[in-house]
Amino acid sequence: MFKAGAAPRIVLATLNARYIHASLGLRYLLANLDQHGGPGLRALTQLREYTISRPAQEVVADLLATLGETNGAVQIIGFGVYIWNVTQTLAVLHLLKAARPDIKVVLGGPEVSHETTQQPITTLADFVITGWGDVSFAKLCRALIHGPQPLMKIIAGEQPNLADINLPYGEYSETDLAHRLLYVEASRGCPFKCEFCLSSLDKTAWAFELDRVLAALEVLYQRGARNFKFVDRTFNLKVEHSVRILQFFLDHLPAAGAPANEQLFLHFEVIPDHLPERLKAMLRQFPPGVLQLEVGVQSFNAEVQHTISRRQDNAASEANLRWLLTHSHAHLHADLIFGLPGETLYSFADGFDRLLAIGPHEIQLGVLKRLRGAPVARHSDEHGMVYDPEPPYTVLHTGVVDASTVQRFTRLVRYWDLLANSGRFAQTLVLLLQTPPAADVIGALGGTEAEQAAAQTSPFWRFWLLSDWLWQRLGSTHKLTPELLVDTLFAYLSQSLPPESVRQALLADYLGSGARANPQVLQGLLPRQAPAAAKAARTLAARQERHQTQS
Repeated sequence: MFKAGAAPRIVLATLNARYIHASLGLRYLLANLDQHGGPGLRALTQLREYTISRPAQEVVADLLATLGETNGAVQIIGFGVYIWNVTQTLAVLHLLKAARPDIKVVLGGPEVSHETTQQPITTLADFVITGWGDVSFAKLCRALIHGPQPLMKIIAGEQPNLADINLPYGEYSETDLAHRLLYVEASRGCPFKCEFCLSSLDKTAWAFELDRVLAALEVLYQRGARNFKFVDRTFNLKVEHSVRILQFFLDHLPAAGAPANEQLFLHFEVIPDHLPERLKAMLRQFPPGVLQLEVGVQSFNAEVQHTISRRQDNAASEANLRWLLTHSHAHLHADLIFGLPGETLYSFADGFDRLLAIGPHEIQLGVLKRLRGAPVARHSDEHGMVYDPEPPYTVLHTGVVDASTVQRFTRLVRYWDLLANSGRFAQTLVLLLQTPPAADVIGALGGTEAEQAAAQTSPFWRFWLLSDWLWQRLGSTHKLTPELLVDTLFAYLSQSLPPESVRQALLADYLGSGARANPQVLQGLLPRQAPAAAKAARTLAARQERHQTQS
């Protein structure tokens, strides 16, 4: 039996990408310590979350201050390790083990659950739990503190029945509710086998008992939670559950005119080719600004889909996306992945143009990453896949895409996010995507004849050449102010279009974005202050608001 109220002997820690994120996995471990490790164990534990931008020295100093002096007692730090924080966590472990080699370090998370013995970070750890940690971490802590001592360094996580796992939502603090995204889930796993995803290793999907989930959501709502991000890999997989969850939130919609802090914001990941009528009937009832759907299209190339074991009805996906845009107020993020085995730049461009023609509010472009353990690695030899050996293991080149093209695409992704996904350049973006580059621009860029010809008809190729031009002119994809972008886009478009029409589009976008400086090309056209609507305080859905204003 553990003594409640004693000084902490266990710290659960992770380095989040940003403060707004809150670790769901660590809160599961906290919530299950007493049940699976013994009464009082939770009272000996503290949660410490940092960001990847925090210096390693500061993280270590805070961890050691949290634990205090050892006084001969076993002390444990458990780290959640992911692809986005493994490099920073490794730096923390180097310093931590140098200062206090006696502290038992336990690692868990997807990054260390595969290829475990091949990683520098695992050599510094005392124990590594692979896979599910809800039960195994608690049992390991009990053994380390109370005995008998564990014999194995690598521990395969025990996968219990979901009914035996305590839900973690009571571990969200009042500060979390007020300032952070709240991650929730109604299921785990995925029945699909898309080889770029670790969920392809799951045999199926497992659903939590829905009444338990809804009861926990009710408690969160009564505590003031209004921002829910579901991490289910396929929210619309089991429609009966999806409908009940959506009905729960429909029943909790705030009254018209409610203050901003009472507005609901819901995020779900959905597969694009499964949208039965019952689900449509629920989705169309939500007002603007509430629903955000992340739709994984990834590729429209049927041959590539077959290669990576992705089952997707492209026609149904396209029809469902169009339905959502026409008949619902959901904000749609559609995902495409560049660099998949066998996907050429030209076939990707075709898929991009097809998706763009449908008109989702945002197209999220990503470059393929070889997640540790993901089956996509089996294509490396046949398809000439070469990945960066350092996290996040981005593809460097493939058999059909050379390294220079990957680099150019990576720059395009950043420019696309700045100009398209941000919602700040809606009117200007139309001009950019509809206008072939001027002859002088093409000549200066030195693009291939095929690229130049494609740019006469293809929005993708027009943006591709624009991206090259921006890089040539700016030499950077970061720290680009709205004012610099306005002036630069004016210089680009005015080579092909009447300068005054370009100026008016940029003026409308600049005013609508709420920016308040003074770009050179808009001198004398801006009011002293931006319009009140543009100045109004925005919530987490600011980017979404800009897109909705345009639609």
